[in-house]
Amino acid sequence: MEIEILRLSHRLPRDERISTHVALVARAFGASSITYTGQHDSGLEDSVKRICDRWGGKAPAGHFSITYEKSAIPFIKRKKKEGFAIIHTTMYGLPVQEKLSELKQKKLLIVVGSEHVPGQVYQLADLNIAVTSQPHSEVAGLALFLHEFFQGRELARKFPKAKLKVIPQERGKKVLEK
Repeated sequence: MEIEILRLSHRLPRDERISTHVALVARAFGASSITYTGQHDSGLEDSVKRICDRWGGKAPAGHFSITYEKSAIPFIKRKKKEGFAIIHTTMYGLPVQEKLSELKQKKLLIVVGSEHVPGQVYQLADLNIAVTSQPHSEVAGLALFLHEFFQGRELARKFPKAKLKVIPQERGKKVLEK
């Protein structure tokens, strides 16, 4: 199973934090990479690479990557030709719980919006999927989609190449350095 994320229309300085959070959720919840469009942001790329270096990349291979593409539409079309199913997460889509069975055993490109999403993205998508039909964060939408897709198994995911590891406890913070 290969899952990649496409973050649309990154804007500086408005989206610095939210795009970072989309990348962090993608890595932690099982995607192998994130590509972003909009404004190029080496700070975003450096931040994601630092997180991967300290906390590990995607399990089990141990690698998560971030890349920039100038334009989303040619990238989506290229991924379709490579055999990826294009999944656009949007509050206007069909309920995720009704469509999950169609997605198993496929390579997925999950498109996560930002500013106004062009109509062509809706048309190119194989599925426009909603985790709810109410306004919500694109970070929450991605997290819930991946959680449903992996049926909660992503919560136990291990990152063997991590230099840091949180030791769960009821109170306080305990982090081990490897």
